[in-house]
Parts: sequence; C-alpha cells; structure tokens
Amino acid sequence: MHKQVLIVDDSSMMRKLITRTLTSIDCDIVGEASNGAEALELYKELKPDLVTMDITMRGMDGFTAAQGIIEFDNQAKILFLSNLDDDKYREMVAEVGGIGIAKKHHADEIETLIKAID
Repeated sequence: MHKQVLIVDDSSMMRKLITRTLTSIDCDIVGEASNGAEALELYKELKPDLVTMDITMRGMDGFTAAQGIIEFDNQAKILFLSNLDDDKYREMVAEVGGIGIAKKHHADEIETLIKAID
C-alpha cells in the first residue's frame, strides 16, 4: 500500500499521532503543513499520493485548502481527519471531493479508508 502522504494539521501533537498511524501502515510522510495555505503550497511542490486534512485551522481552513488542491489537481486524494462530529461534515467532504472523513484517533478507520484508495 506504499503511499506518499502530506499531513495537514495545526497541532504538532496531532501531526505526530497521524505520522505514527500512517507509518505503521507503510506510508511515507513526505511533508507536514500547519495550515491550509502551507498545505496548498506543499501539495504543488510534493504532489503526494494522499493528503490528510484537518478541518478547523486558523487562516485557511481544511475545506478551502482542499478546494484549492483539487482545482490544481482534480485527481488529488484528500482524507479529512477531525475530532469534530464527522456526521456533520460528511456532506461537505463529499462536496469538495474528499475521499472520506475519520476521527484522528481511530487508526483502524484511517487504515481502511486509505486501503480503499485506488
């Protein structure tokens, strides 16, 4: 399943947690961004196989960043990770072209969604 992943989250602690989860399932972390604007810049530079995207961040939120990434590359794969009520955001994830949404602490759910890509 080897995938190159860009992790986007405003919390360095969460980025570390997500890194541990993803490296345990054979993903390479090619970059980290702490906000949406950084995410857009890094995506254009790195062109990863997958982006994990936080929803709520200062400045540019995750949905706005995802829209920018998908406008740049309509084949981009973006998995939203949040600790918020994911049912509330499922429709918005689909509207922006995300591949799904999972709780940040649910490693098994994240793994299942990533394995379903391609």
